[in-house]
This record gives sequence, structure tokens and C-alpha cells, in this order.
Amino acid sequence: MSRINKAEALKLLKNSNIIELGKLADSVRREKHPDGIVTFIIDRNINYTNICSSKCRFCAFYRNSGEADAFVLTQESLFKKVEETLQLGGTQILIQGGLNPDLDFDFYLRLLSSIKNRFNIHIHGFSPPEICFFSDNFDITVKETILLLKEAGLDSIPGGGAEILVDRVREKISPNKISAERWLEVMEKAHDAGLNSSATMMFGTIETDEEIIEHLFKLRSLQDKTGGFRAFIPWNFQSKNTKLNSRNTYGHYYLKILAVSRIVLDNFDNIQTSWVTQGSKMAQAALAFGANDFGSTMIEENVVKAAGTCYSMVSENEMVNLIRAAGFKPAQRLNNYNIIKFY
Repeated sequence: MSRINKAEALKLLKNSNIIELGKLADSVRREKHPDGIVTFIIDRNINYTNICSSKCRFCAFYRNSGEADAFVLTQESLFKKVEETLQLGGTQILIQGGLNPDLDFDFYLRLLSSIKNRFNIHIHGFSPPEICFFSDNFDITVKETILLLKEAGLDSIPGGGAEILVDRVREKISPNKISAERWLEVMEKAHDAGLNSSATMMFGTIETDEEIIEHLFKLRSLQDKTGGFRAFIPWNFQSKNTKLNSRNTYGHYYLKILAVSRIVLDNFDNIQTSWVTQGSKMAQAALAFGANDFGSTMIEENVVKAAGTCYSMVSENEMVNLIRAAGFKPAQRLNNYNIIKFY
């Protein structure tokens, strides 16, 4: 299939029959992953602080410094969470937090080095808004920030903070967060430094279909340049307890977004379904709409939960059974998508 352009992608999203669109996306998945294997990772999301100066309208997790339930995770709590993850067969921790003005840069470097000195585990951490926050607050370049974090123990970078990579949207839903250009800059410099990353898209706020397509093509363009993205994860906005209303993106629209993403992002090997926002049944359906990865067992997740999502999945066996019931071969992977266990 020849490479799709923006006009064709928009037409697919707006006008395609959902079944035909799914078949097209599935054919792309089959070409990239002909063996029918669907992977997942066992990991845990660890939020080191919920104090955040960004105050995004779509976030129900952040707190102001001094609020009763504001926190900075202690080293004792951090180590306990890592130990529990390893005991459950985990291979990775995802470390993210708020943009906390009360912490110095040494806090982050010590956080990384203390984990690496004590545990053999992959650290997937610090999204582009956090890295820009460090750079701006501590007067070091983005490149230097990334290299120092890498030296301290950072292994890869999550795709958080992307939302929609169009500044019209960002200025309305997260006016204190970085621009689309800076998000892409961080990812390019991280890839140049030898760190791979994921990419995400949060849809369902105020963006248009055209802006969703713009987001996808910006990612495709950067991937052409660096090849550093391991996977793409689209998910819909969870509005409960936030200051922003959802535009009612239902399951069929999620599947259309997923399918178009699989078709547009021809240079991404992996597309991940989002059971944490969609639930297990929709995640199974997503495997017929281009997804080849079931994400994480997510031993712990706090940010989306704070916005009212009710889905949880901590059982490795349940993950395996869901994948198998959808007609695929389950396998546990590492961050780099190397498979370490078949079921």
C-alpha cells in the first residue's frame, strides 16, 4: 500500500465505514506482525509527586503545594513500590510526576541513581513537559538535561504530555504546558541521545478531526527523521473530576482513531490499545483495528483513575486470557519489545 497523505487520512477518519476501515488497519497490522502475537509488559506507574504548577484543565490528579493531599514520595515508599513490582514479575517502572517547583534537580538525579543502585529494572520516565520544566527551572539545555538524566539511570521516555500536538488546542486545555514544537524537540533530542520513547495522543476535548490528523503526521515526520519511537498509544479524555467537558467520543470513534493511526503511522512498529480508558472488551476489539500490543498490566495507575476511569487490571493471567480469547498469541515483552515469555 502506498503511503497515505493528509487529505486521504482525513477522508478515512470522516467518511469510512468502520468495518472497512478496521479491515484496512488489520491488514497493515498483519503485514507488520504476521505471526499473530500480541504483547504486553508487566510494570507499574509511580508518581513521585502530585504537586504541579501546570494546572491543566483536563487533569484531576494535580494538587497545589500545601494542600492536605499533596505529596512527594519518600525513598522508602519508592523502594517498596519497586520491590513489589519485581515480586510480581515486573520488568519496568514508569516514573512521572507533576511540575513541582519545590524540588531541585538533584532530587531527580538521586531518584534515578538510587533505584539503579538497588534494583535491576528498566526506568521509563519523565515526559517532555517534565524535561522542559527541569531545563527551564535549572538553567540547562534540553540536551544537557536528557544526558544527565540518562547518566543517572533513565532508560527511555514516555509519550505523556502530547495531548494534541496543535497549539490552538494546547493553549485552551493546558495553557501552562509546553508547545507542540517543544514536545517534539524533546523527543528528537532524546532519540539523538540514544533513548527510545513512546508517543501518545489524548483526544476528545476540543480538537477537530483535522487536528487529530495533524498530530499523527507530526509524529510520522519525526519518526522518519529519528526512528526512536517504539509505540503509539491513543486514548480518549476522561472528564470526571476535571475542569473540562468531554466531547462524547464513544467506542466506535476510538476504534476509528486507532485504525487511522495504524494506517498513517506506517513507520511505527507497534500500536497499543488502551484498556485503562476503554475497558477490556474494547481493548480486545482494538486488536482487530490495528493494535498489536495490550500495553501494561499496570500494577498501579493514579492519574487517569483520578479523572474517574473505573477499569483496572493487575492480573497477568487475565491479560493472557483476554488476548487468547481474542484469537491471538499472548507474550510478555520488555520495553524494547523483545519477547521474554510465551504463554
